[in-house]
Amino acid sequence: MAYKPITELAHLLRTRQVSSVELTRMYLDRVERFDGELRSYVTVTAELALGQAAKADEAFARGEAVGPLAGIPLAHKDEFYTKDILTTCGSSILSVFVPDFDATPIARFHEAGAVMLGKLNMTEFASPVTWVFPYGQPRNPWNREHDAGGSSTGSGIAVAAALCAGSLAEDTGGSIRRPASNNGAVGIRPTLGRVSTHGMIASSWYQDTAGPIARSVADCALLLEAVAGFDANDLMSARLPVPSYSSWLDGDIRGMRVAVIKEAIDAPHLDPRIRQLALDAIGVLRSLGAEVEEVSLPLITLSGLINNALSAPRAALQWTHLNETPELYDVGVRRNVLLPALLPAVSHNRALQLRSQLRAQTLAALERFDVTVAPAYAQFPPRIADTKSEPATKEASIEQMRKYGFHTPANYSGAPAMSVPMGFSEDGLPIGLHVMAKRFDETSIFRIAHAYEQATPWHTMRPPYGDEG
Repeated sequence: MAYKPITELAHLLRTRQVSSVELTRMYLDRVERFDGELRSYVTVTAELALGQAAKADEAFARGEAVGPLAGIPLAHKDEFYTKDILTTCGSSILSVFVPDFDATPIARFHEAGAVMLGKLNMTEFASPVTWVFPYGQPRNPWNREHDAGGSSTGSGIAVAAALCAGSLAEDTGGSIRRPASNNGAVGIRPTLGRVSTHGMIASSWYQDTAGPIARSVADCALLLEAVAGFDANDLMSARLPVPSYSSWLDGDIRGMRVAVIKEAIDAPHLDPRIRQLALDAIGVLRSLGAEVEEVSLPLITLSGLINNALSAPRAALQWTHLNETPELYDVGVRRNVLLPALLPAVSHNRALQLRSQLRAQTLAALERFDVTVAPAYAQFPPRIADTKSEPATKEASIEQMRKYGFHTPANYSGAPAMSVPMGFSEDGLPIGLHVMAKRFDETSIFRIAHAYEQATPWHTMRPPYGDEG
């Protein structure tokens, strides 16, 4: 039951084959049994969750009209304000911070009837790395010695290990797609402005997006429908109607134009096993009737370096904490936040130029095709022990940044993008297929990703830890 998709759980709840209280207790029991090792949660809100579940069951019993997520147990990244509930953003600096209102996406999940199981672990202040996690070291349920990705680390873990049915996460530079890829889940970064970020602790004011991580493409569609739309409290949110993404999931992608990013597939730093999985995925899309061509994004090979060079907004947003309580930061996070702020102005401006060129290349490619595809990342999830220090040399540092660059074009173009499971290494570590589309065309991503998902077995596989029952 814990691994069933939200779409099926919603049907079981509406037909009263299962109660929300039963589902909620089941997930809370799994959190108690397995999360001591996985450390995906910062705060478990059992009392609140059971109260919300009971209200949902009462509404079902009375035959009342209910929201699309009524009774569904979710958990959310600890970057979003939650009224009267601890919100840490993964940092000991905010260890006693309790907001007095809900972030807009959280409020919309409440309005849709969802149950909130708790708040999920993350890298400190959504940094790309954290060496020592204040709320416990998160672990990948496929192999607990390997990294679960970030910054929405707990969201990826909890969804994959069935410690919740789905999650609200956040993506600045890949923070939804990387944990989705690392944990064998589905995660979508919506178009910049599609979902309100009001009440979300900021990392970069021109890149931050909120979006879901779930165990299926259809579940992501349902969750995004619930939270997307204009918010008067967020002037960057778009005044556009929200499509019914779910209604497009018919598996028919005949005639859709798919572009394979040449520089990603041919990248010398791409693990050859991942390259073969990507070629297999492209073959599946062809067999389903998609029209596949290559497209060139020359600057994608430098995109990881550009992204790191332009991370100064983190320092600006955290300037007070950096000055008043620098000793409370994780050392790796403090270095990561401060170094981009120390770049010479000429280097920063050169990076801005390259960002503009990368954005132009991306938008031009998207204009010609329905979607682009590439491997989500150039390597499988690394060992946790290998993420706890700076690379030994400049060359090693550059190589590391290159490995996390395939997803970056979406960050700078504002385009929507998704990671959907694409396969596994021989030792059982997952990797995702990265699908990107024009701005505000999440529908094309959902169509392609759902058709691919249903034609492959990857979404049916469960991580070994937590699969005991």
